[in-house]
Amino acid sequence: MKLNKTFGVLLSGVLSIGILAACSSDSGSSSSSSSTTPTNTEPAEGTKVIKIATQSPLSGGSAIIGEAIKLGAQLKLEEEQAKFEELGYTLQLEPYDDQGDPKKGVSNANLIGADEQIYGVIGHYNSGVAIPSSEVYEKYSIAMVSPANTAVEITERGLKTVNRIVGRDDFQGPAGANYAINELGAKKIFVIQDKTAYGTGLADAFIAAAEEAGAEIVGYEGITIGEKDFNGVVNQILNKKPDLVFFGGLYSEGGIIIKQARDKGIDVPFMGGDGMDSSGLVDIAGEAVKNTYITSVAGDSTATESGKKFVEDYKAKFNKDPEGFSVYGYDSMGVFLTGLESAIKANNGELPSKDKVAEAVRAVKDYKGALTDVSFDEKGDNVNAKIFLYKFEEASYPPVQVGEVGQ
Repeated sequence: MKLNKTFGVLLSGVLSIGILAACSSDSGSSSSSSSTTPTNTEPAEGTKVIKIATQSPLSGGSAIIGEAIKLGAQLKLEEEQAKFEELGYTLQLEPYDDQGDPKKGVSNANLIGADEQIYGVIGHYNSGVAIPSSEVYEKYSIAMVSPANTAVEITERGLKTVNRIVGRDDFQGPAGANYAINELGAKKIFVIQDKTAYGTGLADAFIAAAEEAGAEIVGYEGITIGEKDFNGVVNQILNKKPDLVFFGGLYSEGGIIIKQARDKGIDVPFMGGDGMDSSGLVDIAGEAVKNTYITSVAGDSTATESGKKFVEDYKAKFNKDPEGFSVYGYDSMGVFLTGLESAIKANNGELPSKDKVAEAVRAVKDYKGALTDVSFDEKGDNVNAKIFLYKFEEASYPPVQVGEVGQ
């Protein structure tokens, strides 16, 4: 969730650099607690079951966002159940925990593909998990709508079943670079990335745009997900004396890096991407999070009346505040169900084939979500996606919005 403590800074420039980039039971299906577990009741008499899976990290370092995506999707599915029962179908949610691990994601994807009742997937959070998993969805003609994946490769492979409602790293990276240089005055930048498809792709896109704008990249280092001691890279930052540090990676490592850097007296601005857009960043970094900037594909959930209603409904349902990507799980489910309904009606009310559902999802235009307007292009990218910029002025979440740029 983003609150409306905003002021506009219009970003400009041509942002068009191409880059190739961006936990669980034995069955793979998982839920986090009884208060958030979907209630899949017995199918209504005379109806057919249609399942929609979610795949996101429900355990491990990214579980905060993974659960938020699942809960957002769950809320929308439950809101639409009555409509589909009138059409003769019972909707059921099947949450899978990909653990942020490509191997687990692919294993789950094969289970999803083997389930004849699963027609769609809302996921993933990690691009490195989504890329191989989506190859399996394509094999089984199962439509995927991503609420979070930003790696360029997601939609550049010509897969008919893969779609996303958020922006791409070849737009997000340059947006961050443009702001760092033109608004923050950065001239010497140290870049860190986490060696994943997402982190590397975002960092490389940022570097290309920053260098084109005249900035000097004084250091470029990779770290490993799960590490806790980053003193080696922090010491390199100290030696290079940059005036900004950019991190391509997730909040779980980003928060530790920021805290350890601040503890050593590094007080220059830090910047990262949407992988840092989580209350978990504040939980980990604490007061050290101040003067950290992030680009995010997630906007302010309270920016629209429908978004405000979503926030109220989410809090009432789950007794917790939404995260930045909660509403994107909600809107991704809405987009899928729009395509599903269209495919059913086009088939005279009968259950369509999975490939026809995938075609109908790709054909979605002018969908009005709680926060997001969605129209897919021929690749499955949302032509209405935006990039937002935020600053942590205090040790609290959400941060303050300082910019927005359309894709």
